[in-house]
Formats: sequence, structure tokens, C-alpha cells
Amino acid sequence: MDIRHLEYFSEVAKHLSFTKASQTLHVSQPSISKAIKNLEEELGVPLFYRSSKQLDLTDAGQAVLTNAQTVLAAFRNLTTELNDVMDLKSGEVKIGIPPIVGAAFFSKLISHYKELYPLVKITLTEVGTKKIKQGVKEGSLDIGLICTLPAHSSSFEVVNVLQDPLELVVYKDHPLSKKGDVSFSELADEPFVLYRKDFSLYDQIINECSKHNFHPNIVCESSQKDFLLGMVEAKLGVALLPSRICRDINNKEVTSIPLSGSAINLELGMIWKKDKYLSFAVREFVTVSQQYVNRHKNL
Repeated sequence: MDIRHLEYFSEVAKHLSFTKASQTLHVSQPSISKAIKNLEEELGVPLFYRSSKQLDLTDAGQAVLTNAQTVLAAFRNLTTELNDVMDLKSGEVKIGIPPIVGAAFFSKLISHYKELYPLVKITLTEVGTKKIKQGVKEGSLDIGLICTLPAHSSSFEVVNVLQDPLELVVYKDHPLSKKGDVSFSELADEPFVLYRKDFSLYDQIINECSKHNFHPNIVCESSQKDFLLGMVEAKLGVALLPSRICRDINNKEVTSIPLSGSAINLELGMIWKKDKYLSFAVREFVTVSQQYVNRHKNL
């Protein structure tokens, strides 16, 4: 049994498509088909139901997939550990970040890390928290920065990075713009431009509005900070953004105001997979991050 055959099979099972697996692996489709046929002959069981319209795993295929993922993870750990034994201070750290956060919270941290390890490649992927958790669990991401911290997790190691209070963002001539702070109850009649429903802050804001006896009038939802700010500038609604993002707003047409009597914070945490061998580059990123956060409370 060739490790490549398991890799090809795992990728086809992931996409349920020979074509997509071929594109992802940059291997010809006939080569993948032949490898899986050889694997089926070696194991003596069909791994896929094949029809003209779709591809599905058989029960045997599902069992093979579970074990193949374990074998592939162990093989990746082995090759990574061997590189570390050879003391190659290079490699790659693949990090998932939520779009609404972006690099604003940790660009200085990455710059500091690159000064220490200039040969390490940092790859950033902007996706939501759910996809970040999935990517870390499956191994496509080494580290995830997430806004919803699991209290207890059997899958991840979790480190708190920061808690950042939200501020109200309004256009410069808004009636609330001159106030030193604003209470949530004053927002009852305001139209909101809000995060998408798959963001943890969406639920927090809805719950906070409910505590103040109103439901927000949501005029639009987005995951992009610049879009939210553009909507505020166009006087279509008010927004709630983390204070560290508000500090860096470079738009004279909008202004931010602290919220009083509100416990809403953007909670940012770092996760990585439990019981997975971490490469030198990833281990050092975790260590440097923890040290940096302890020294600099305002990333």
C-alpha cells in the first residue's frame, strides 16, 4: 500500500469528486482513478458507489477514510519531526483569522515573529470561526484565531489572546456623535449595520439589545469592516466595532464612541489541535505569541 494512494483516496472522499481531487493534488485524473482501483483490489472491497450523477463512499470506504486520515496525519507528523531534528529553522505556519478581525490585531506580532525567524513563511487565510475550527481539526490550518472560545474542548488547545470592548460607530454629524459615551438603550431607534449571523458577535449584540428591551432594526449584514464603515458613512445605520479597530479608522466622515453599561467584548483566542505534533515553526509561533501578548496588552 502506497501512502500516495491513501492521499489520493482521502482527497477524492473529501470532495466526492475525482475531478476536484485532481485539481487540488495537481495529479491527472486517470492516475488517481488507477491508484484507487489498485487500493480497492488490494483491500478486496469497493470504496465508492459510482453512478453517472454522483460519487458516494461505501461503508467500507468510510472505515478506510477514518483510518487513512490517522495514517496520513502520522506520516505528516513524522516528516515534520524529521525536519525539526535536522534543525531546519524554516517551514510554514498556516493561520486562520476571522475577516472582521483581519491583521489589525496581530500585524505587529507577525512582524516581531518574522524578525526572529525570517525563513518561516506565514500563510493567512480569512474565514469564519467555524471554518477555522474545521481547518485546524483537519490539519489544513496549524493555528486559528477565533472569536468564540470553547470553554472545554477535547480537540483543541486554547489560549486567550485579548478581550476588546465594542464601540459605537456613527457618521460625523449623527446626533450621538458629540456624546462622551452612549448607553445601549439609546440605540433602540437606530438602524444597525451588523455582522453576519455566523459571527459570534451577532448573537452577543442581539442578546444585549434584548436586555435593554428592544430588537435591533438591521438594515444589512456583512463580514467586512470596510463595508460596514461605508454603510455608516452613507448614513444608512450605526455599527458596533472592537475598540482596537476603531482606533485605526482612517475616515473623517465617521467617529466612534465608547459604550457605557455594556459587557460586550470581542474575545480573541488562539487554538491548535491537541495531540498533534507541532513543527518547530508552529511551536515557536505559539510561544512568541504568548510572550508578546503578555508584554503588549494592546496588540
